[in-house]
Amino acid sequence: MSSSSLNQQFSTLYQQHHTWIYHWLYKKLGSSADAADLAQDTFVRILARQQQLELQQPRAYLVNVAKGLMVNWLQRKEIERAYLEVLAQQPEREHPSPERQILIIETLTQIVELLAELPDTVRLTFLYAQLEQLKYQDIADRLGISVSTVKRNIQRAYMHCLDLMLAAEDI
Repeated sequence: MSSSSLNQQFSTLYQQHHTWIYHWLYKKLGSSADAADLAQDTFVRILARQQQLELQQPRAYLVNVAKGLMVNWLQRKEIERAYLEVLAQQPEREHPSPERQILIIETLTQIVELLAELPDTVRLTFLYAQLEQLKYQDIADRLGISVSTVKRNIQRAYMHCLDLMLAAEDI
């Protein structure tokens, strides 16, 4: 299919459904600005896919795309809120610049997404070791697993992180 045909399909989808998805998002979020941003992001995501848009149920498709973006957006907002809470407890002279804060929040969001790909026990094992600096035996006791499983889980988490880092370098 030609790019002009894809552009026409996208344009039609946008014209017919942008206002509707905006209102759907507004009902969910209660914020006009956030709804407008996510409505726009929904169409940007669809446009970036560069695929044929002969949809039987365009609103269901838009809701599916918008829900995914909204979940990511809400997770990012939660990470940002938690980071700013911790930052507020620090002396102001130790606060990073606003630009650096944005980079930190983006990095934290990527880490959360990366760890979300791991099974719960592996993720918890890794977080207990890294964030709470628990000893392997303490982690094993807390999770009801063996110390050797703790070691395997931590190795698995490290390998997962390494694989994703190496894959990102190939891009």
